[in-house]
Amino acid sequence: MNPPNLTDLLHPHQGPDLTIPMAMTSVAAGFPSPAEDYTDQGLDLSRHFIRHPQASFMMRISGDSLMGVGIRPGDYAVVDRSKEARDGSIVVAVVDGEFTAKRYQIRSGLVELVAEHPGYPPIPWNEGCEIWGVVTSVHRDLLTSG
Repeated sequence: MNPPNLTDLLHPHQGPDLTIPMAMTSVAAGFPSPAEDYTDQGLDLSRHFIRHPQASFMMRISGDSLMGVGIRPGDYAVVDRSKEARDGSIVVAVVDGEFTAKRYQIRSGLVELVAEHPGYPPIPWNEGCEIWGVVTSVHRDLLTSG
């Protein structure tokens, strides 16, 4: 089976970059601190989380094979096609025409795509495998993630 065509899967970017207000102070995750009533100029999310916009896209994670590294179903993964997969990278790959997100692992010179969940066996690298990109960040909607 042929791998999917990236341009057929992507929705073209529409509108300006998303810039939201950025507080000039950090937020404590331990003891509360008084909030300051002003913000910095703003934070462009696409510039902050996407290093190579022309080579990057987002995919929504389905399945639980990466739960061991904190990636949950429904999370959004930023995938950079310009980054080379290295031992230990979380990657999006096409295996026999199907997408999967796994850890790229090299052991004794052999490449495997490894789940971070004990219920899934490693996928040995074969001619039906293709790396689509390296996951550079993951984002979660806390309001709908349970």
